[in-house]
Amino acid sequence: MGKIRAAITGVGAYLPEYRLTNEELSRMVDTTDEWIMERIGIKERRILKEKDKGSAFLGAKAVDELLQKTNTSPEQVDVLICATVTPDMQFPATANLISDMVGIKNAFSFDLGAGCSGFLYALETGSRFIEAGDYKKVVIVGAEKMSTIVDYTDRAVCPIFGDGAGAVMLEPTTGEYGILDSILRTDGSGHVYLHQKAGGSLKPASHETVDAREHYVYQEGRTVFKYAVANMADISVEIMQRNHLAPTDLTWFLPHQANMRIIQATANRMGISREQVMINIEKYGNTTAATLPLLLWEWEDQLNKGDNLILATFGAGFTWGAMYLKWGYNANGR
Repeated sequence: MGKIRAAITGVGAYLPEYRLTNEELSRMVDTTDEWIMERIGIKERRILKEKDKGSAFLGAKAVDELLQKTNTSPEQVDVLICATVTPDMQFPATANLISDMVGIKNAFSFDLGAGCSGFLYALETGSRFIEAGDYKKVVIVGAEKMSTIVDYTDRAVCPIFGDGAGAVMLEPTTGEYGILDSILRTDGSGHVYLHQKAGGSLKPASHETVDAREHYVYQEGRTVFKYAVANMADISVEIMQRNHLAPTDLTWFLPHQANMRIIQATANRMGISREQVMINIEKYGNTTAATLPLLLWEWEDQLNKGDNLILATFGAGFTWGAMYLKWGYNANGR
């Protein structure tokens, strides 16, 4: 019997209907479509407008689609991991709420927080459960309602983020595909440049923290950009070299969708063409832990069994990483 690996066997996603365009943003804050497109590359982003719905609702919608597409009953799921920085509440975990919403009763579930790298960290965690041999169906969800922690008076931050969710199914395989390698990194000193100032145990919510607008994303853009370009590019090249992958061997590169200039710089460093890079930042913005599964979902029909994929990300923490996987199925029975 060959080595057990974790393979992605299905993808689901959900995006809110409401589109917040640059033109609408320009009426809310001092910005323009030209400024946003030149510096970030985002045209519009989806926003969950319903105040009584949070990240769990988005995640549950994505998991529902995933279960339907993979012909999986909720009772068959062994583990569900939700990557999010916008949980519905401090506890219980958003993963618990998603499980309840979709009828998953026989699994254990938990949240994982690693900023924009959350989905990749969760994918690595889920793959280890599969490789251990004790779990057969592991669901990984990236779900974010970023609009709840974005200050729409801050012109430097509010154009960046959107809401959405994506989910994948992991199952065991002994074939020559699945997750083959990953490199994950953290530099905690980066927390000063990208964080949410209040709302945790260090600085609980109070009248003062709300008045000071400290429950929103705080980012020192230039510093984050510099670290993101260097680290995401370095780790993507490192995983290519470690697996003896030439640029022509790579079918698709899936970069975290934070900034178009970061994506372009990373692809250039890897020596790959624009045609090899999945990009949807213009339509959805930065959905944090949901960007990578949304790419897989949108490109699923173009993926073929045996395709070489590299997923790469950079996020608050600082956290970053890259994963090499060989795609395991043809969509629509191709």
